[in-house]
Amino acid sequence: MGTGPDEIDTRKQGSDRVMLISVIILMVFGVLAVYSAIAYFAESNQASAISLVSGHIIKLVIAFSVLLIASKIDYHTTIKFSRIGMVISWVLLIAVLIFGTDVFGARRSLDIGGFSFQPSSFASVVLLIHVCVLLAEKQDYIKDYKKAFLPIMFWVFITCALIAIEDFSSAAVLMAICILIMFVGRISSFQLGGLLLLAVIGSGGVIAGSAERQSRIDEYITQITEINSNEFNVREGYQAQQAHIAIAQGEIFGVGIGKSTQRDFLPAPYNDFIFAIIAEEYGLAGSISLILLFTLILFRGIAITAKNAPDTVGTLLAVACTLIIALYGFVNAAVASGLFPVTGLPMPFVSYGGSSMVFSGLMVGILLNISKHSTKKRSVFYA
Repeated sequence: MGTGPDEIDTRKQGSDRVMLISVIILMVFGVLAVYSAIAYFAESNQASAISLVSGHIIKLVIAFSVLLIASKIDYHTTIKFSRIGMVISWVLLIAVLIFGTDVFGARRSLDIGGFSFQPSSFASVVLLIHVCVLLAEKQDYIKDYKKAFLPIMFWVFITCALIAIEDFSSAAVLMAICILIMFVGRISSFQLGGLLLLAVIGSGGVIAGSAERQSRIDEYITQITEINSNEFNVREGYQAQQAHIAIAQGEIFGVGIGKSTQRDFLPAPYNDFIFAIIAEEYGLAGSISLILLFTLILFRGIAITAKNAPDTVGTLLAVACTLIIALYGFVNAAVASGLFPVTGLPMPFVSYGGSSMVFSGLMVGILLNISKHSTKKRSVFYA
């Protein structure tokens, strides 16, 4: 016998239907945008746009399959493998530094058995899971610097440092998410303040030590202080300028599906600047709709799934999974809009990609599984 919306169901809940539908809509957005954005790239590289989009759809299917499988596995089982996952991720991160493939001047991909993937995506997911496990385990002495803070930072620091060598943007966002999770997990504010200060100083040192990163920051500052400068056409600010043109051309309702012109000028419009293509073709209405989807995921993940999780580790894990999906989406949009310097971070389920998409599916799957164990009463929002 079923239960009504006002009755408390003591059985396991269904998954968050709103979360699942939001992800599916993002995937549809992605397929349409990637097909449009990749047309010029396919032509200039003598490849078939259909074949490239088919590859993207296959990766989406794999990601969605991972999502469904993860949603069926009790998250208490998943977290048992966090420590061994951390060790594996370190091995892969070191391997990519030695044997990795150079892409756009950075060694981020590792080829194994004919398949290419980015170990940083795997390492980010495993680190967040492990940090949540450690925070939950150490709640009885969570304010203790030696027993709680240092052991957690051991894993965080080494992982972020290994990622930062070739992918500073991902490492910075990962560190920010870890700090937020530790705040939710009741780590001392004084300790977190010190960590934040060290992170800012360290980031400044890493940026100053790289001519390429320093150039990106300089161009970003020039972009926002000299917005009418014509120098962008021949400097690295060219990317940002072309993205701004795409967004401006979209106006309110866009130029129409498949009618983007800036896809011919934007580097990697199917990945880093996918939001600019969406803004051009769907306009302000489409852009806002996309941002609202990520906002909805953020709200459902934090205010509902995390809040109603049955235990501490479930709450922390829901926060972590939600933040990495939502923040990546917001940062990608912010880069295309000129609010942030160029980072190279993909938009989950929308940008063309492989490993990042699969691990995004894993995080959403874990979120859906946590929602099944929700202490909230059953309603039409769960299936």
